[in-house]
Amino acid sequence: MSMTATAVFHRSLGNFLDTIRIVRRRFAVRKASYPRIVWPVWLLAWILLTTAVFLRLDRAAGVLWGEWPPGLARFTEFFTVFGLGGWYLIPAALCLVAANLTDWRSLSRHTLMIVYNWTCFAFLVLGGVGLSGIAVNLLKYGIGRARPLYFDQFGVLSLHPFAMEARFAGFPSGHATTMGAVFGIALLLFPRRWYIALAITACISSTRVFVGVHYPSDTVAGFGLGCAGAILCGLIFARLGFIFRRNSASLPIRKTTFRLGYWLSMPP
Repeated sequence: MSMTATAVFHRSLGNFLDTIRIVRRRFAVRKASYPRIVWPVWLLAWILLTTAVFLRLDRAAGVLWGEWPPGLARFTEFFTVFGLGGWYLIPAALCLVAANLTDWRSLSRHTLMIVYNWTCFAFLVLGGVGLSGIAVNLLKYGIGRARPLYFDQFGVLSLHPFAMEARFAGFPSGHATTMGAVFGIALLLFPRRWYIALAITACISSTRVFVGVHYPSDTVAGFGLGCAGAILCGLIFARLGFIFRRNSASLPIRKTTFRLGYWLSMPP
């Protein structure tokens, strides 16, 4: 191994160990204080909404599959790809790799703050999108609901637990879970503009119905799961003092020192 490669390796290892030490120290000195979110009520609302959508819309979506106007089908096929987790996880992972290879001690104070904020943001995306993505894959293969593509063969509610086949991986929707996590992150960063994020992410989630791979209830369930995962990550970040500060009465509040660029310099 050359001297340069050795130096990069030691820098990378040192940065990784420093990160672990910082997180462990903050967990130790900051008590576990979280806002009083009534999770059971939100869980019940999520279940009731998913059930209502299942009863009112799922069968219609199965019957109408393949009969949507060609223009709508092409439109949804284009936009549905933005629900793939890779659009968010890959840039976040690359950002963390770059941060891990950076010589933080040589940076100016201003540059250090920018790199620090981007690193925290990448961790938030990786946690919110990635962890909810793992959860939804465990759920969807464990439940084994048949997709609308096979409505004529299996009907609206055919369960094949642990079949480990893509055709029996309908509930919840993975794309909708990703969009729910993106919405949750946007909600935490820009709470005054939540309706814009909701409109965009909900529309992308709904495309899964029109391309025939998920029922409406699949998308509602996935969206709620992703949003909850992102908010949980935000609460942990607030406890650690990364990006957010704690608020005992509501969701975490974005710190005024958190800046990624001009477009994120606007009020939260």
